[in-house]
Order: sequence, then structure tokens, then C-alpha cells
Amino acid sequence: MDGFHIFPTFSELSKQDQELVVNAQKATENSYSPYSNYRVGAAVRLASGQILLGSNQENASYPAGLCAERVALFHISSTYPDAIVESIATVAKRKGDTKFKPVTPCGICRQVMLELEIRQKSNIRVLMQSSDERWITSENIRKLLPFSFEQDNL
Repeated sequence: MDGFHIFPTFSELSKQDQELVVNAQKATENSYSPYSNYRVGAAVRLASGQILLGSNQENASYPAGLCAERVALFHISSTYPDAIVESIATVAKRKGDTKFKPVTPCGICRQVMLELEIRQKSNIRVLMQSSDERWITSENIRKLLPFSFEQDNL
């Protein structure tokens, strides 16, 4: 798959990518998900090496909640407006489970990541776990969001 890399096991990821995934797993602990019991965590590595976290935040008015990726990215944009995002890892598990489930960023999160990628003029790598417990990296957001909606479409 052009633009994607597949790693058969977690241990085959680079140490930096393993660290990012472990931080995303820790972020699930801060998930506020009393309605779905589906805890999602995201970890974002900045060009400075700093790792920032996000977790999904639900609300009784369902559309008012936010995905883990957007929580992290909006925090970064508002707190570190000139920071460059290098990579993001997203993981998920059900409340009470010990095993993480495969998850990919939703369409809205992909759109937000694409706009950030365009704004910062550099690619954002995405790390995801597949259903067969392999790890997949995408070299940029455009690979995850073909036929995207961008400023030129307005």
C-alpha cells in the first residue's frame, strides 16, 4: 500500500512510535465516556519531541462531545499555536477491558488533521492498530482522506 507501512508486531515499531502508542493508551484513562463506555486516547508528538494527550469527552447531548484526536489537536493549536505536529497515535478499548481494539480517526478528525497539515506545511504521520493486531502508519493525512475538502473548494 503506497504511503502506508505495516508492522507485524508492536515491538517492530520504532522506540519513538512505541512511546507514542503507550502514551495514547495512558490517555484512555482520562476518557469521559459514560454513555458509550468506549475509551479513546490520542497522543501527539510535536517537532520539539513533546508529547501531548487527548481523550474522548462525551456529553448527554451527543453531538457536543469530542473525539480524542480533536481534543489533543485543538489544545495544541490554542496553547502552542506555532508548534509543528509530527505524528499522532490513536487507541481505544471498552471500559473494563484490558485489550485495546483497532481504531482509526473518524472522518471529522481526519478533516481537522488535514487542515492542520496544510497550515503547518508538513506531513503528520498517523499510527493505527489493525484488526489483526498489526500496526499501520500513514505517511500523511491525505492518504487517509482522499478527495478531501479544502480551502480551494470554498
